[in-house]
Amino acid sequence: MKHHHVSFKEYTMDNLTLPSNIADLIPSDNMAHVVHEMVERIPMETFLPYYKGGGTSSYHPKMMTKIILYAYTQKMYHGREIARQLEVHLPLMWLSGFQKPDFRSINRFRSER
Repeated sequence: MKHHHVSFKEYTMDNLTLPSNIADLIPSDNMAHVVHEMVERIPMETFLPYYKGGGTSSYHPKMMTKIILYAYTQKMYHGREIARQLEVHLPLMWLSGFQKPDFRSINRFRSER
């Protein structure tokens, strides 16, 4: 049996070249962009009364608001599920700035803010 010359497109999983803006990887009609724009319009003063200061630094309230609102639009309601998706779901990763609050932090933010 004669074999034909087979060629494959080159690819490498090392040294990937990603766009400088991760948002470019997310389709422009994705709800993550809407959530981002909406939350960015909320004045920071809105969040400050819920923080007493001192102690360790907190996750940024706009970031937490973004990931929770976006998760709700995707029918993700449980803190553990949201925390898991922060590891793999690109729009959530972008909205969080690649930070990974655990489920306790997510649930605490929802219950205290």
